[in-house]
Amino acid sequence: MSGFQITDWDDAYSNAAHIPDSQRWPDEWSASAARYRAHCRCDLDIAYGDHARHVCDLFFPEDEPAGLFVFIHGGYWLDFDKSYWSHLARGAVDSGWAAAVPSYVLCPQAGIGDIMRMVGAAIEHAAARISGPIVLTGHSAGGHLAACMVCDGSPLPVEVRQRIIHTVSISGLHDLRPLVKTQMNTQLNLTDREAMHLSPAFRTPDPQCRLTAWVGEAERPEFLRQSELIADAWRSCGAWTQCVVAPDQHHFDVIDGLCDAQSPLMKAALAHLPLTPPDIQA
Repeated sequence: MSGFQITDWDDAYSNAAHIPDSQRWPDEWSASAARYRAHCRCDLDIAYGDHARHVCDLFFPEDEPAGLFVFIHGGYWLDFDKSYWSHLARGAVDSGWAAAVPSYVLCPQAGIGDIMRMVGAAIEHAAARISGPIVLTGHSAGGHLAACMVCDGSPLPVEVRQRIIHTVSISGLHDLRPLVKTQMNTQLNLTDREAMHLSPAFRTPDPQCRLTAWVGEAERPEFLRQSELIADAWRSCGAWTQCVVAPDQHHFDVIDGLCDAQSPLMKAALAHLPLTPPDIQA
């Protein structure tokens, strides 16, 4: 991950171009999500705001939930909605947790700062319905949004932030500065100053923050760097962090473990949970 210079920033952040048969994944995600919704306990299209995309799905275990598990989808803030990701609630639900999967307005109709506030509103709304501890997860741009919930500038009220006991950023984007150099910035509309301001790696984590940066071994080098960066930066601020490199996984299958309560990813997300405040400070 050192000893070379990146000259093509679009290629550095192009996942599909480096994953064989990558075009099949969106249809498979959508089909898997629909199958899960058809056979689970859920409350769909819960409004948390006044826009058509201000909606969230909640998935429930058979018994009283142990807490709230949140998955925030990615797509470079430009693509997808909650309907592609319902199946990723399975691991949490099978572990006894309620799971929330929100949609949000995409760029360029909204800015990334606006999306942060939308996701905060969705989490706050779900947290009002489900009591107990909260675990946040997000993939790619969703990992960025999850991390932004547990550092300075978070849109969440203090009483919700205090309930968050683990944040898992899966292949997250924590340093937005390189994205200014990509073609997608014609839709993201990031300035250099905004990219720095909206990068959670350069913000201060909450005092009780526990963060896992989870990334696939076969991912683009920039995603490995991004995961190592936030784990190192937030650890230097006193947060508990770890960076886990998952063997043989790429950007599209690294999230598959969320479907399985016994997967390494789900075991890591729920490890030693729930924690008491003294444990969080340890």
